[in-house]
This record gives sequence, C-alpha cells and structure tokens, in this order.
Amino acid sequence: MASSETARLEAFSDGVFAIAITLLVLDLKVPRDIHDGGRSLAQVLLAQWPAYLAFVTSFMTILIMWVNHHRIFTLVARCDDRLLLYNGLLLLGVTVVPFPTALVAEYLRHDGQRTAAILYNLTFIFIAICFNVLWRSAAVGNRLLHPGADPLAVKRIFDAYRYGPVWYLAALGLVFVSVTASLVLNLALALFFAAPGRSARNVPS
Repeated sequence: MASSETARLEAFSDGVFAIAITLLVLDLKVPRDIHDGGRSLAQVLLAQWPAYLAFVTSFMTILIMWVNHHRIFTLVARCDDRLLLYNGLLLLGVTVVPFPTALVAEYLRHDGQRTAAILYNLTFIFIAICFNVLWRSAAVGNRLLHPGADPLAVKRIFDAYRYGPVWYLAALGLVFVSVTASLVLNLALALFFAAPGRSARNVPS
C-alpha cells in the first residue's frame, strides 16, 4: 500500500491519466451523410483507419505510462518538492497527448501528416525524458526509495528507461521515411515498456 507521503501524488496522477486516456475517444467520429458520397457505412468506417491507429497507439502508450508510473511508486517511499515538480512535468506531457493524437488522426495520408507526426513524436520524447528525470530523482543513491526495495527491480527500470528517449528519437527520424511506420514503432515501444522490470519485493506496506 502506498505510504501517506506518496498517496496524494498517486491519486492526483491517476486522475490525470484517466482523463487523458478518456479524451482520446473523442477523435473517433460517427460518419454522417454517407449516402451523399455513394459509399456504404462499412467503407466509410474502414476509411477511418488512421484515426483507429492513432487512437490505439496513444491509448496503449498512456496505459503503459500509467502502469510504469504505478510501478515506480511501489518503490518510492517519500516525496519532496523536486519529485513533485518532475511528476507535474510528466503529467503535462500526458495531458498533451490527445492533441497530437487528434492531429495525426486528421492528417494521416493528407498534406500536413509529417508535421502532425513530428509533434506526436516530440510529445513522447518529452514524456520519456520526464520519466527518466522522475525516476532518477527518486532512485539515484536510493534517495527516496523504500529501504526494502528490490535492487533487481530498481536496476531493470534504470536499464529500460536509459534508452527510452533514444528510441523515441528513432521514431521521430522514421517520420521522414514513413509516417505510418513511425506510429507503428511508437506502438511497439509502448508494448516494450509494458514490462521494464519486476515489481518490488520486500517493500513494507
């Protein structure tokens, strides 16, 4: 169970994650006046695949970010002003995600798709950097960690996060080759970060 020092931070963060992930569905539009274009409802729905790809990628990414945030705070015992600031910057990135998602859903396969995808990837680069800063602020020298935090779990999180910004930079570079491939790489990265390490053992409740 989270300590009283971190419980309020986690509760507030959970609310931000929940709102951000819910807002994503607003980009899935119900087709209107389909008969004017001579296409069936099924054809119109299939033509909206860019919106589905952007939605699934962002949904999975925010979901995994929430899982990782929870995983971090099973190891963190205390908060200070620095940790609160870095957590706030991370949540800033999370709340922004629906906006570039909407841009990608709207402009994929159209003029402006590269600009939309660049902004989308820059958002995740910012979030990856924030995760690194947040984690290192708490974990370097075990500054804010539980005394009983599993050293192997701590090491695995360090190992996973170390190259996170680099991989998202690679996804950004891929935009100039294929925007769709860049989105797929973002989805693959979300799945990779789903399991950066084990949960802590021997952490007092």
